[in-house]
Amino acid sequence: MNDSVRIHPAVDAGFSPAQPGFAGGTLACRCTTDTVTVDIGSQVAHNHVCGCTKCWKPDGSLFSQIAVVGSDKVKVTANGDKLKVVDDSATIQRHACAACGVHMYGRIENREHAFYGLDFVHTELSREQGWAPPEFAAFVSSIIESGARPENMGAVRARLNDLGLPPYDVLSPPLMDAMATHVARKSGVLRD
Repeated sequence: MNDSVRIHPAVDAGFSPAQPGFAGGTLACRCTTDTVTVDIGSQVAHNHVCGCTKCWKPDGSLFSQIAVVGSDKVKVTANGDKLKVVDDSATIQRHACAACGVHMYGRIENREHAFYGLDFVHTELSREQGWAPPEFAAFVSSIIESGARPENMGAVRARLNDLGLPPYDVLSPPLMDAMATHVARKSGVLRD
């Protein structure tokens, strides 16, 4: 096992399974005063580590850790006035704390998108235990765009596999299937 490669603090030492019946918790930004809090009213799905250059990553991390939950289960409960959208032109509107920079949730506003109705959240911002653990690694090659050395990618992929996080350079096959199914239904190629 190559544990010298650091992926993300929430996964480097391994991770626990989801707690049966887990009903969510509260995410908090990193501010010590006037903390932004967001309540998540259910368990998350498709938790994964992501190498893209858009997702928030803790300092020193190669990857972010991100999961999805229904938008109706996400509620800003304190200091929402500190939230600002990072990039108005991005598909995922990432709402970050203007003071500490932590992304609290990302929302897709385009009703035509396959993932409309899902918000992207960082469960490591919660003190509660029992969240669904990460299942895979997405956009692995993209860490090169953030400064990772190309010659180290073999070691990164080996470490991801050691952790039980199959590496993909897109999303996991079930998520790619969901996106393709959405497109096929919209175009009329696939009918229920």
